[in-house]
Amino acid sequence: MNYLKILRTSLLLMLCFSINTISAQEVNRQFYQLRTYSFSTDEQVQQTDDFLKNAYLPALKRQNIQNIGVFKPKTYEPNDTLQRTLVLIPFASLEAFEALETQLLSDKKFQQDGADFINAAHDKQPYTRISSILLKAFVDMPTLKPTPLEGERKDRVYELRSYQSPTVAYHQNKVDMFNAGGEVKLFDALGFNAVFYSSDISGPDMPNLMYMTTFKDQASREAHWKSFSDSPVWKKLSALPKYQDNVSHADITFLYPTDYSDY
Repeated sequence: MNYLKILRTSLLLMLCFSINTISAQEVNRQFYQLRTYSFSTDEQVQQTDDFLKNAYLPALKRQNIQNIGVFKPKTYEPNDTLQRTLVLIPFASLEAFEALETQLLSDKKFQQDGADFINAAHDKQPYTRISSILLKAFVDMPTLKPTPLEGERKDRVYELRSYQSPTVAYHQNKVDMFNAGGEVKLFDALGFNAVFYSSDISGPDMPNLMYMTTFKDQASREAHWKSFSDSPVWKKLSALPKYQDNVSHADITFLYPTDYSDY
């Protein structure tokens, strides 16, 4: 009888530990906003750079938001006349994301430092358009990790990948492939310097996941991806029947960090 009581107690403790571990993972997973500013002129690019560097990023840091990434594409598509700047902002919670605009409205220094940008005339826009994607971090990498790379920023390759899936179920399957399947662990073992892995919770191309890896230059990027495709771990994982057909479209964008990006 005592043995059965001990067994029941042990099972209950194990269950509580599992639930608490899962809950902690959920609580600690960050949210990311990926903002894309599009421009038609060089003047717009400069005006937005000045705003981000001297007003917006300092204001975010006054709200205790750290590790903000600001990036520009390394190349443009032949028919793409728009220039772009991407801003990656981590949030501890959805509440923090929701509260930011109100906090910025009450930040007098931000309003003063960014006045020319914030109060720009309708016929002198400092950008053509702003688009936004809201992301939630993966369980296996719940918080953003700034890259440890050093050296010339324009030589670095920050590779942003987007994997769209045919259905929500296939998307969840691809996310599982990254986490339980071990894809995140393989990237880490091969030194891909991942900044984040995430699922879109709001954006134009759902269901979708996005992640960013970093390399010191293009040659390093090519070598890392060869090691990945040649890996026996990847070959075995990608051949599993349960993980087939879970990506219907992939986009790859090569970026470099601005001189005022946090990484």
